[in-house]
Amino acid sequence: MNGSSVAIVTGGSRGIGRAVSLLLAERGYAICLSYVSDSAAAQAVVDAITAKGGKALAVRSDVGDEADVIALFQAADKLGRLAALVNNAGVVDLKSDVADMSAARLQRMMNTNVVGSFLCAREAVRRMSTKRGGAGGVIVNLSSVAARLGGPGQFVDYAASKGAIDSLTIGLAREVAGEGIRVNAVAPGIIATEIHASGGEPDRVERLGPGVPMGRAGTAEEVAAPIAWLLSEEASYTTGAILDVGGGR
Repeated sequence: MNGSSVAIVTGGSRGIGRAVSLLLAERGYAICLSYVSDSAAAQAVVDAITAKGGKALAVRSDVGDEADVIALFQAADKLGRLAALVNNAGVVDLKSDVADMSAARLQRMMNTNVVGSFLCAREAVRRMSTKRGGAGGVIVNLSSVAARLGGPGQFVDYAASKGAIDSLTIGLAREVAGEGIRVNAVAPGIIATEIHASGGEPDRVERLGPGVPMGRAGTAEEVAAPIAWLLSEEASYTTGAILDVGGGR
């Protein structure tokens, strides 16, 4: 992979996105990562990559905003040819029963997690498709084991948004398989990142980790590695797959 091959990592400043950005940079991609509010964290990732001789750019972009998504991809275009998209950006909310969820909560959840992933995939396909003059590419979406567990009494809305990601992955993979584009997803389980605190449960990893069949939570790096594999030529005949990275959960 030469330095002119660009990978966009949405939500690339923290957690899984940060781990993916760093790993893909090590593998020779120029990284364009998006963030919403924490510019210092995003810049720290860029600095870590450039310190090792890599190319990286951080762009403030809310993936639920179409204009922001277009601007993100236009910024990435300046780095070189888009070869990879990691649709990682997503949100959770406070634990709630469906009966108590507001329309505003549901709209925020679906706009970021579902519409945002669709918009980014759209822009990626427009650039990658061999039918549109592109050279092909790979998209990896971030699903969750919540899509099949359902998140009852906690976050059925989040689980449903990830179910939509599974459908996007399968449908888009079949739609663009003849256009030089592979589309897959990874479905993490309990992973030790800051997302749990943002959902009001900072102790969730410690509480639920021991109940996972493997006896612990996973790390962001343990999710980044299979993402990198799906992006690689080693996965050249894999498309439409949803890879479970849940420790057996």
